[in-house]
Parts: sequence; structure tokens; C-alpha cells
Amino acid sequence: MNRTLLFFCAVAVLFSGSYLWIQASNSGNTLPSTAPPINPNQVAILHWYAANQTTEFTAGAGSEGVAFDGANIWIGNFYDNTVTELKASDGTVIRTVPAGTAPFALAYDGANIWVSDFHGNTVTKLQASTGSLLGTFSVGANPANLVFDGKNIWVSNFNGNSVTKLRASDGSVLGTFTVGNNPNGIAFDGTYIWVANEFSDSLMKLAPDGRILGQFHTGQQPWGVAFDGTHIWITNQNSNSVAEFDTNGSVVGTFFVGKGPRGLAFDGTYIWTANNVSGTTTRLLVSDGTQQRTFTVGSLAQGVAFDGANVWVANQSGTVTKL
Repeated sequence: MNRTLLFFCAVAVLFSGSYLWIQASNSGNTLPSTAPPINPNQVAILHWYAANQTTEFTAGAGSEGVAFDGANIWIGNFYDNTVTELKASDGTVIRTVPAGTAPFALAYDGANIWVSDFHGNTVTKLQASTGSLLGTFSVGANPANLVFDGKNIWVSNFNGNSVTKLRASDGSVLGTFTVGNNPNGIAFDGTYIWVANEFSDSLMKLAPDGRILGQFHTGQQPWGVAFDGTHIWITNQNSNSVAEFDTNGSVVGTFFVGKGPRGLAFDGTYIWTANNVSGTTTRLLVSDGTQQRTFTVGSLAQGVAFDGANVWVANQSGTVTKL
């Protein structure tokens, strides 16, 4: 009996056992003590066996940022000056389109994909449904990360020591605001904008009008920022850690992860970090910061996004990993 036949036999046993267990439950009969655990999500995404916990797809050269548009995954290819759109279900490439100079990070506004052009000092707006170019808008020096606040796009200008606010409908600049040294990660908590200043070792809280409401000390070289619905999380590259802040700027906890953590994302239960130097991603339980697991991904892991079922990690080696 070959391996393929053995695999399908195992799957048949799994589903037949699950079916009988469900039938017993629905009929009121006593469930067998050896009943298999039923986890539809695991079955649907083939994660009930270790061999398929990660899948890797080829993107462009220097994959950096990653964003989900509700159906597909978008990857910024820094060295190709392109963005690649992948089907989230199976990683099939839908299209690759030009996107400024050195695309770094991406954000989705509900209809369009916004891309920071790190060497072009601009952001590019693409129609998500077609990949068509809708506009290119000037911002500050070396735009890094972006976030959508429901109406506007906020961009951290890494070498401009500033943040630019653009109206999402037409790209008009609504303001440019001075922050700390080399702002990078940026997040929105429903009211305020949070910015990680990589070479100030600080996290800043901005009002909707750009006023600085607070500046809080972080670990060394903070990089990525994410909001979990209650707290702000930030990766500290040179401290190999993630810090959790409440919205008043008080530190709730600091948790060690892999080497050189950069991007991070929240999936509703866990915080995921892309550990650039380690080539791994770490999963932390958001309720207490407990490190649940570390997965090997591609070389030089950078950006992270959640698609509602799976986590995607962009690797600067030119690949994207699906977990």
C-alpha cells in the first residue's frame, strides 16, 4: 500500500469517526470515550497533522509588507517595485502590478490597497478589485508603515521624523505632524494613532488632529505596532521582545520572542510576531502574553497579516508563508 493510499485511508477514518460521534451526540446516545475531537477549522485548513502547518509561496524580490483585502493577500516587493496579489485560499498569483519605488508596507481601506513607496517619498493607491493605479501622492521622506482610520490614511515617514495624514477618498494631504526619530510602525485604536519611533525608543499617542498626547518608553528599536481591541502591542527589535501597553501608555507586560521581531498582527486570540533575524514567527496568547509556539517561516521574516483563518508572513527572501 503506497503513502497516498494510506493518507486517504487515514482521512476516511477521521471523517467516519467524527460522523459517528456527531450522530451519537444528536441522537442522545452516550458518546464513546475514544471519540475524536471535532474541530471544523482544523479539518478545513488541513492543520490536523504536522506536515502541513506551514505553506510557502513565491512572491517578488524583497517581500516586505503584507495586507488582506477580505479575499486576497497583497505583498509589497521592495526590490521589484511591484505588488503581488495572491488568492488567500490556495496562494495562486492573481496579478503582479507596478507600485512606486521600493514598496515597503501596505494597508487596505475597504476598497483600495495603499502602498508606501520607501524610496519614492510617495504612497500609491491601487483599486483592490482590479489592481489599477488610482493615484500617487507625495508624503514625507521614506514612508514606512501605513494605517487606515476609517476615513484617512496615516503614513509614518521614517527619515522625515513625521507622520502624514491623507484623505483616503482623494489622497489630499490633511497634515504632516512631527513625531520622534525614525517613525516606523503605526496603528489605530478606534480613536487615537500610535507610532513607534525606532531610534527614539518610544511609542507616541496622537490625537486625530495630530497633536502628541503622550510619549512612552519602549525597548530598543521599536518596529511594529498592533491593537488587540484593548491594548497596544509593539515589537522591540534589539530587545528581542514584545511590549504590551494599555491605552494610557502604561506597560502591561514585556515578553521575549525570537531575534529581531518586526511586524506583528492580532488574530482575535493571539499576537503573532515576525522574527526577522530568526526566520520565525512567535504566537503569544493575548490574554497574558504566554508564548504558545514558534514556527519556522522564510528567511528574514518581515510583515504579518491575518486573513480570518490563517496568518501570512512576508519574508524578505522573496516568499510568503501561510500558517
